[in-house]
Amino acid sequence: MTQRRRYSAEFKREAIALTRQPGVSCRQVALEIGVNPNVLSRWRREADEGSDKAFKGSGSPRDEEVARLKRELARVKKERDFLREAAVFFAKESS
Repeated sequence: MTQRRRYSAEFKREAIALTRQPGVSCRQVALEIGVNPNVLSRWRREADEGSDKAFKGSGSPRDEEVARLKRELARVKKERDFLREAAVFFAKESS
């Protein structure tokens, strides 16, 4: 069995924006970005019905917070490692 692909809300909004350009069909955009045309049509229909409930996902707010904190931790670790390497470099240069 194949894994179900998940798309971010930002990706969905950008795909919908592409379908709203003049002279471009929903099917054409779907094939260009590698999404089933029926899926893109559903995304557009959901966005048109109400932006407050469109693309809210299936996770809980707690899961979203944990994911956000993990991303922030990874970013801070990269910064720390970079600063550590820079300090070692400049310590070698000054001696």
